[in-house]
Amino acid sequence: MSATTTNVKEAIINRRSIRKVKKNDNISKERINELLKIALHAPTSFNMQSGRVVVVMDDQHERFWDIVKETLRSRVPEESFVATLERLQGFRDGVGTILFFENQETIEQMQEEAPSYKEQFPYWSHQGSAMLQYAIWMTLTAEGIGASLQHYNPIIDEEVMKTWDLPGKWSLIAQMPFGEPNEQPGEKTFLPFEDIVNFY
Repeated sequence: MSATTTNVKEAIINRRSIRKVKKNDNISKERINELLKIALHAPTSFNMQSGRVVVVMDDQHERFWDIVKETLRSRVPEESFVATLERLQGFRDGVGTILFFENQETIEQMQEEAPSYKEQFPYWSHQGSAMLQYAIWMTLTAEGIGASLQHYNPIIDEEVMKTWDLPGKWSLIAQMPFGEPNEQPGEKTFLPFEDIVNFY
């Protein structure tokens, strides 16, 4: 682990949306690979492990953000597009992007095996994805790597599936660009603790 590794408590508190990231040669494929192995300990209902992860780095990472940019070009009003481009550039300047998918084939299989829970499996699938996203975000944060969670699906889905020749049953859930932090996150605000947590 690197010198920036923090403990779980610090990672939870320090995890923030870093929307401007930049290149750093120390954030290598090997390092991300090791972090993902840790994060895959995130739980799933019935241990169904329906999550799938695609990591695009270097030119493939830039290619991904070019797809997002071109997809948005025809949808965002011209007067707003400059601000959109600036936002996207903050992601594109990073090292890579983690694409989160859910394998619908796995969900269908679980529905067949446990029909009494059929209606629940799609919800549990999304909960499992959320925990995986958080686990990965936490491991990145603990290593001093900046990240944020983006949702340009479903408008980019078709192009992404075609570009990387991904299985048709995979459903894109979220995108996490990462790199060396290139901004200070804003102040985080919280609802009163008592409004959220009740003890009886």
